[in-house]
Amino acid sequence: MRWNVFIIGRDELSNRVLPNLRHVEDYAFHELLSHETVVKAANYPFDQLVADALAELERFPESVDAIVGYWDFPTSCLLPVLRQARGLPGPSLEAVLKCEHKYWSRLEQSRWVPECVPDFQAVDPFDNDVVDSIEIDYPFWIKPVKAHSSQLGFRIEHPQQLQQVLPIIRQGIGRFGEPMNEVMAHVDPPEALAGISGHHCVAEAIISAGRQCTLEGYVQNGEVKRVGIVDTLRDTTHRSVLLRYSYPSTLPDDVQQRMLDISRRVMTGLGYDNAPFNIEYYHDPQSDKIWLLEINSRLSRSHAGLFDLVDGAPHYQVMVDVALGIPPRMPHREGRYAVAAKQMLRVFEKGRVRRVPTAEEIRRVEKTFPGTLVELNVEEGMDLSDLQHQDSFSSELGVLFIGAQSLEELDERIETCRSMLPFEIEPSDATAQDG
Repeated sequence: MRWNVFIIGRDELSNRVLPNLRHVEDYAFHELLSHETVVKAANYPFDQLVADALAELERFPESVDAIVGYWDFPTSCLLPVLRQARGLPGPSLEAVLKCEHKYWSRLEQSRWVPECVPDFQAVDPFDNDVVDSIEIDYPFWIKPVKAHSSQLGFRIEHPQQLQQVLPIIRQGIGRFGEPMNEVMAHVDPPEALAGISGHHCVAEAIISAGRQCTLEGYVQNGEVKRVGIVDTLRDTTHRSVLLRYSYPSTLPDDVQQRMLDISRRVMTGLGYDNAPFNIEYYHDPQSDKIWLLEINSRLSRSHAGLFDLVDGAPHYQVMVDVALGIPPRMPHREGRYAVAAKQMLRVFEKGRVRRVPTAEEIRRVEKTFPGTLVELNVEEGMDLSDLQHQDSFSSELGVLFIGAQSLEELDERIETCRSMLPFEIEPSDATAQDG
């Protein structure tokens, strides 16, 4: 008998890496809600999505053994509601929101790991006196209480800059703010959140000095365990722009152990159990200070290919097995390569896509470097302004999952792949005039 595992918003990447799970014959995977509905949609009516998903599950003629997902909001909040309705193990919606609601999460982090939390405050971007309401020092980082991929996130150097970005935040914050309000109606938030809606932001002191990484882990029956730590490389000019993830981390072992200890304290304090998570950290080598950036109540889809290349299976293995209530059958250092990266193929100008790599060019790359995966986010004729889930400064044309036996070889392979995967962008009129 095979377990029936439902995946919210199943996508092409999972279709390619799920066959690499250990004991894959034990699972039967099914899509629950389409990728277009929970990721690409213009809006996310949360309660309707819950009703549609439960109706899908009710129509399924066999047992529903697990419900999993690797997308951010609204998937992250759909999971606890659907699991509870079907009597499946997993964290409560309140525990998930203590991770996902960025202001609530900072309040909780301040209880359990206060030494890792920067100064922060809630900000109402619709308040006419919002500039005067700022109590933390400039510069600071502002972002919605719910967004992802650095959307509507800005580094603010002075009051005039805050005034400039407020109209942008006001225009876009409702896409996640409205459904977040629907989700919050399902729980009884603490008094400290009174008056804080999904249309609020959080302002935080800058903590991005040093090296960034993500600890991928899971909690099962109250035990917090590490899967691995992935290093993050950001653009030096625009610190919100992600350029590369690499695995395994090159941080000192003692720093990695301290991050695991912090993760155990905070996840236990949140009451989070029986699900994967990831926590983003900064380590400042000058002060040896560890800062907690944010907690995500899911594994990172962006890291699946890295674990596959280095450890021998995507860490979807952990997601699925924990959801089934069995110990994860995740291998360690049994992959094809010693190191791996997810390289983002970005441009910093706006314009229209004139050319993307052909199917044959992609096949050539994947054949030249075994195990490599290429994903395109754009197609010919697309205007880059139509791309969803982008940061405020760049456009991600595609990504490259690739492995090597050393970091030096990894850099060489990435540059070779760039030359083998040509894009052409026709500048927009505004870009051409600015240039």
